[in-house]
Amino acid sequence: MKIFDGHFHIIDFDFPIIKNQGYTPPIYEVSDYQIETTDLNIQGGAIVSGSFQGFDQDYLLKALKQMGPTFCGVTQLPSTVTDDEIVNLHNNGVRALRFNIKRGGSEKLSKLDYFARRVYDLVGWHSELYIDSKDLPEIAPTIEKLPAVSIDHLGLSEEGLTYLLKLVDKGVRVKATGFGRIELNVENALKSIYEANPDSLMFGTDLPSTRAKRPFEYADIELIQQLFDEQATEKILYTNALKWYL
Repeated sequence: MKIFDGHFHIIDFDFPIIKNQGYTPPIYEVSDYQIETTDLNIQGGAIVSGSFQGFDQDYLLKALKQMGPTFCGVTQLPSTVTDDEIVNLHNNGVRALRFNIKRGGSEKLSKLDYFARRVYDLVGWHSELYIDSKDLPEIAPTIEKLPAVSIDHLGLSEEGLTYLLKLVDKGVRVKATGFGRIELNVENALKSIYEANPDSLMFGTDLPSTRAKRPFEYADIELIQQLFDEQATEKILYTNALKWYL
């Protein structure tokens, strides 16, 4: 089964690393990722900027060159960034803008509506939110009207699943990632989201699983294979994310 890894991090200490909430991540370079995923048949993926990388783009551009054209970048940018800078990032493989509400290090949520529309109109990027789904009601009216949005890690909490599903029904995508970091019934969440919109779920390893109670393991993929038939599994593990990113 082919996999598009819709969410993983590269952590290269040759570039600025910002301690976030007292946390410094481990080194995790492209070679580390490639070794760890040797047996996974990964055909492409999305390198996601973490809170600890702030607005640095140089690490991401280096990693994208190393990973090749089937991989893309998800970056954090200040809303003051110029159009030329955004276009340059797009030309070098970046395909999405991240708002890290959970950990910080990104642009403020108050800029979501303006900034998400700006990057979409300019280069067709979607916006990704790392947010606890229980906090979605206050911004749901904004999200519903945006052209393209995804939410990380199944929305993180059981408490917010109902709110998440309402957005899924309106076209918002959800990353089936970070099973070892979330506070919800993973099986129920996966099935509920798929039923609401079969195109929504996008698998990712979340490697190197920074701050997770349990890191990614192959059983996370096996769980998806057990819950869904072959056609649905292919959508979740590969096709949905491939179409979304590339």
